[in-house]
Amino acid sequence: MKIKQTAAIVAGMLALAAGPGVARAQAKDQPVRIGAIADLSGAYSGLAGPGIGVAMEMAVEDFGGKVLGRPIEVLIADSLLKVDVATSRAREWIDQQDVQMILESSDSASALALQKLTREKKRVSVFTSGATALINDQCSPYGMQWAWNIYALANVTGKALTQGGGKSWYFISADYAFGKALQEETAKVVEQAGGKVVGSVSHPFKATDFASFLLSAQSANPDVIALANAGQDTQNAVRQAREFGLTTGKTKVAPLILFDSDVKGMGLDLAQGLLFTTAFYWDRTPESRTWSERFYERRKLMPTMNQAGAYSATMHYLKAVAAAGTLEADAVMEQMRKIPVNDFFTSNGQVRKDGMMVHDMYLAQVKTPAESKGPWDMLTIRDTISGDEAFPRLSDSTCPLVKG
Repeated sequence: MKIKQTAAIVAGMLALAAGPGVARAQAKDQPVRIGAIADLSGAYSGLAGPGIGVAMEMAVEDFGGKVLGRPIEVLIADSLLKVDVATSRAREWIDQQDVQMILESSDSASALALQKLTREKKRVSVFTSGATALINDQCSPYGMQWAWNIYALANVTGKALTQGGGKSWYFISADYAFGKALQEETAKVVEQAGGKVVGSVSHPFKATDFASFLLSAQSANPDVIALANAGQDTQNAVRQAREFGLTTGKTKVAPLILFDSDVKGMGLDLAQGLLFTTAFYWDRTPESRTWSERFYERRKLMPTMNQAGAYSATMHYLKAVAAAGTLEADAVMEQMRKIPVNDFFTSNGQVRKDGMMVHDMYLAQVKTPAESKGPWDMLTIRDTISGDEAFPRLSDSTCPLVKG
């Protein structure tokens, strides 16, 4: 334990011994701590990474730096994409540093484990991504899904491409929970829209050679080769599909999740024409542009939907704490569900009983180099899909908080 932490604990014990008035004064001087657990150095560091902490710090600064008369402190930790690392750090934060809210932007397995932990500890948790189980059978009265989930990605992209003529689908999916769930959800949407799945293949996480997977897909002659993976895996698959000539004929390569950081990493020459679903694009509105340019000043990168969502969720949490007049999680969550989300990220967003923050989603397409007017002018928003249409209906939720 660090000396600074030990001193704080001893001071707290002395304050309690001195009497309730001194204890209250001591507590008032202590910061309100909130934390982010993200992949800071691995395959997903570009789409989340240190930018999550930057976005949260910006929200704290814009809020005024204090809540309930106490300074606000942001902590950030690397999950290393390991469930045990994410949960042990979160437990340490809660037990030893009294962290009140934890935001996760890492992987679905860590998200589910953290949702369980924060429910036990009665602390607010926010997930800027993750599996739909977070708002279904494993929902929590203290947990929220903020930017996107698997259902919305599958629903928007799957429906748009199938209705646009992509009737036969072949999936290249990451061989872990996220990839499997994304394939399953998309397949349902495709079949409901009149399409069919003609084949699928799984690949290991952090794959570098997609040749055999792409050849398998090519042999099925589908209308759509769907990539149910993320980050570097998606970039590698698109790059090799282009080398194989799979993006120039009737077949469309469709990444089921793509971030601005992926498009930037591939370049417009490679990524041009890709159609995908996003919760945020930096240049969509004057408000999103203004905030994103501020973010860029700090990171020298434009924000992804996870990073923009982290700001939105942090600001909404602080507003709810102020409205509740307490850090007590049940009271804060009541305010988070009551207050609409209106910011550069979304308009009239609403946190439901199952924890889903329902908001508009966007069908985006990567520009050609000729269409782009600058290094970050990468996307065209083709369609806006209302939150009620993009996300699963509350009546279909298996969340006990809804059914009870």
